Amino acid sequence: MGFLEILEKSAYDAGNIACFGLDPVAEKIPIKGGTEGRITAFYTKILDAMAAADCLPAAVKPNLAFYEQYGLDGLLALKNVMQQCRKLKLPVILDAKRGDIDKSSAAYAKAIFGHWAADAVTVNPFLGHDSVLPFLEYCRDGKGVYILARTSNKGALDFQDLKIGSQPLFMEVARKILAWHVDGIGAVVGATEIEELQRLAAFFADGTKPVALLVPGVGAQGGQAKDVMKVLAKSGTPWLHRINSSSAIAFAYEHTGKDDYAGAAVTAMKALAKETKFS
Repeated sequence: MGFLEILEKSAYDAGNIACFGLDPVAEKIPIKGGTEGRITAFYTKILDAMAAADCLPAAVKPNLAFYEQYGLDGLLALKNVMQQCRKLKLPVILDAKRGDIDKSSAAYAKAIFGHWAADAVTVNPFLGHDSVLPFLEYCRDGKGVYILARTSNKGALDFQDLKIGSQPLFMEVARKILAWHVDGIGAVVGATEIEELQRLAAFFADGTKPVALLVPGVGAQGGQAKDVMKVLAKSGTPWLHRINSSSAIAFAYEHTGKDDYAGAAVTAMKALAKETKFS
């Protein structure tokens, strides 16, 4: 099964195009014990509660850096969390933002799709085609590759909006994405700048080659799921796209005054699932 087919199936199974970002912050996890056990238990309980409440997302996105910061314990926790996601048949997008010279990118790709067995990865295209192509080779095996186009952080303005001729750099990246196109390629486009999202979504929709969009920045970063859905609904293939929210779901309990983190996460996911329901 190709990655686009995986996205379509998971969207129809879940009834939404929500993506849950699994980004641990140890000091916010109200569980005692070692780092590996705390992170594992935290996300396992949340995901199991979502499954029991029939409100699973259509994908999950663990950010590798949030696990690497805790050393070996963090990486072991990531292994455990990804195993739980696979048990629940959730597509795993490993948010690693890799990108290096060709041999290094090949090694990164082997680690992500081999050792970690992720379904997809995020890639930084700044070094050019030879940093991206080693990842795209895995699309033939049903993997997905999301290339950073217009990100949701404030610093995106420093480079991504710079003009290359008459077009901003992020539009040149979009053209390269189509030039490099294989089934399973995607683009990361933040939810915080809705005009740029509209421009990129329309650009990809006008072509004959499907490009899956991963849209972070909903929730804590300020993006609104309902605004993003209006844009993606016009693409004609909303089930290929994913709208991500991380801390607003995982740490929703902080706004309830209670320690029922799993229950609060379920409530937050239900709200996002409702907003990202497609027809």
